[in-house]
Parts: sequence; C-alpha cells; structure tokens
Amino acid sequence: MTSDGRLVAMRDQVTIVIPTLNEEEAIGPLIDEVRAAGYCNILIVDGYSKDGTTTVVGSKGAKFVLQEGAGKAGALATAFQGVITTPYVAILDGDGSYAPSDLDRFLPLLSRFDFIKGVRNWKESMSRTHRLGNLIITSTFNLLFGTNIGDVCSGMYVIDAGLARQLDFSKHPLTVEQEILAQAVLASTRITSIPINYRKRFGGKSKTNTWRQGFRDLITNFDLARTHNPILLFSFLATLGFVPALFFLGYALFLFLAHGNFHGGYVLAGLSFLVLGAQGFTVATIAAMLRRIERRLTQRIAIG
Repeated sequence: MTSDGRLVAMRDQVTIVIPTLNEEEAIGPLIDEVRAAGYCNILIVDGYSKDGTTTVVGSKGAKFVLQEGAGKAGALATAFQGVITTPYVAILDGDGSYAPSDLDRFLPLLSRFDFIKGVRNWKESMSRTHRLGNLIITSTFNLLFGTNIGDVCSGMYVIDAGLARQLDFSKHPLTVEQEILAQAVLASTRITSIPINYRKRFGGKSKTNTWRQGFRDLITNFDLARTHNPILLFSFLATLGFVPALFFLGYALFLFLAHGNFHGGYVLAGLSFLVLGAQGFTVATIAAMLRRIERRLTQRIAIG
C-alpha cells in the first residue's frame, strides 16, 4: 500500500469530535472542511444550543448527540464514554479556529504516541495579550508538572480512545484541556506536540472573557498540581522564599552601606527565607527529575 493509501486508511480510524454551543454560523463550513480533508467519522456533541446549530448539523448529515454534564468537559465525557468506536479521537473546537487539514500531521505519530497536542502559531494569530496569557499558563503548567508541552490550552489534539475512556475530568468543566493533559502526564502517557495553524473563528462572538478565562486557567493549573502533584507544587511555593530573602538581605545591605547600621533582625529573616527557598528549589528539582525518569521508564516498558 502506498503512503497515500495508508493515510486514507488511518483517517478512517479517527473520529472527529466537535463540541458545539450556539455555533450556527461556523459549524456548517467546518463540517465541510472536515470532509474535504478526508475524514468521514464526525461526531457533533451539542450543549443544548439555542440557535440553529443542530438544524445545520442535521442538514449536513453529520452525527450528533446532546451532551451530558456541564461545559466542554461534559461534551467530551459524553463522546468518550458512550459514542466513540474508532481507536483514536481528534478534538476540534466548533468555531472553526482550527484547520481540519492539519489533522494529517497527527496521523504518522499515532503508532508512537497516545496523546498528540497541537501547538498554535501564537505570533501570527493572537494578540499580545493572548500570547502573554498563553505563555504564562503554559509555562506554569510545565513548571508544576515537569513537562515541556508547547501549548497547554490548545483545543486541537488527538488522543488514544482507550486512554480517553480512563480519564475523569469532571472537576474543571471550563478548563478541560488542562485536566485531560494533567491526567495523561501523570499516567506516564506517551505525549508529544506538533505545530498547527490557528485562525479567526468563522462567525459569531467568542463565549469566553479573555481575562476571566485566563485567571481560571491559571488557578486550574495550581489546583491540578495540588491534587495530582503536591510535592512539586509545595516545593515550588517554598522556592518563592527567595523573594522575601532578597528583600530583607537587600534592605539590610542598604542600611549598612547608607547609614553604617548592621540590622541583625533583617539579616536573620533574609537568611531564613534564603534557606527555605533553597530547600524548596532542591526538592522541586528532584521531584521534577524523578517524574521525568518515571515517565521515560514507563514509556520504554510500554514500547517493548
């Protein structure tokens, strides 16, 4: 079989799951794009849209179900637990911001990875505010979980269906991407990321407030770390002891140089925070290294 033939066969092993909520303008063209890309297994999971979303889906002949539970988490749980019959699941947002033609980039990696995350072209498609927010959220997640994921909040990814059924991501219905990724990381899943295109939504208005969603994503990172990786989280928090240490020691140095006064209290406080920060940094580094070693060993065992 030629490489093109293998690609066609692999497309049939992937179900494209598209959660929707009031996407009447976008969902029709998006379904057309998915089919034009060669993917026939399409599942629309609707969150009880009040516009004509379901009518458009019906006119396109696409399969759809009504979700159970709240938010995007409810939509994905509905798809993962009761509907998917193919070995792999691809997730796309229903606003058309992700290009279905990029799905072919994921297929050659399916035999080696269980979770493939799309990394958006931030510089070309996002405002500075969005880029900064995504950088902070992604960097914080990687720091707390000892990972190197390029785009934590990306809504386009492919996941092994068996793995998807094992995940429980009901705690954070509005930040489901991070919860899925956190559980996949802690399960020592074989994870990688690839570049994808990102564009403006096809129509309508975004349903999320940029600042509110950004703070929600950041808080979710810490809550997930508290639940799933507490040693690294609290070690990281202890590392923040360097901040007051620099303040107290710097102020004590200023008093000594400017006025000739040696203030032992500031020095003692600064040294105490310095020791706390050093201990936290050491434990955090060891915890991150052990987590990486654990994942690599698990992946090697799984490979053979």
